[in-house]
Amino acid sequence: MKKTAIIVSLFTTIISARAQTVNNNGVALPRPASVLVLKESSHNFGKIPQGRPAVYFFEIENISASPLTLDNVQASCGCTTPEWSRDPIGAGATARIKVGYNAYAEGPFTKTVTIIYNTNQTKTLTISGEVYKTPLTSVPENPSIQLLKQVN
Repeated sequence: MKKTAIIVSLFTTIISARAQTVNNNGVALPRPASVLVLKESSHNFGKIPQGRPAVYFFEIENISASPLTLDNVQASCGCTTPEWSRDPIGAGATARIKVGYNAYAEGPFTKTVTIIYNTNQTKTLTISGEVYKTPLTSVPENPSIQLLKQVN
């Protein structure tokens, strides 16, 4: 029983320490509450044809009492393109981040987009899906045509 109490106490201490940041004087300060809320943090496109871009709009909300500006929105690779407004998001207002995926490579994919705001806070968006290979022609090839050509 004593071991269990020590383990629980140690675990509680570690969790409490992680919930704080330290200022220049070494004094522990509580972490600032996040002021940015994601309506959803991920989107699955399902199956999309190769070579056809896919786009999704993520909605975000500023739950603080003052305007919020997104410092940067970065994609994990060049095949993913985020677009967002550089205008401040008013208190209690919502905004959208457009995330495009170019669907060039065939197969399953999972990509992330990192939102950086309030200088050092981040949120992560995730897109996923599977790109399938499209036929080379718009109409499937008909093997009977070869037989008709041989009759001549």
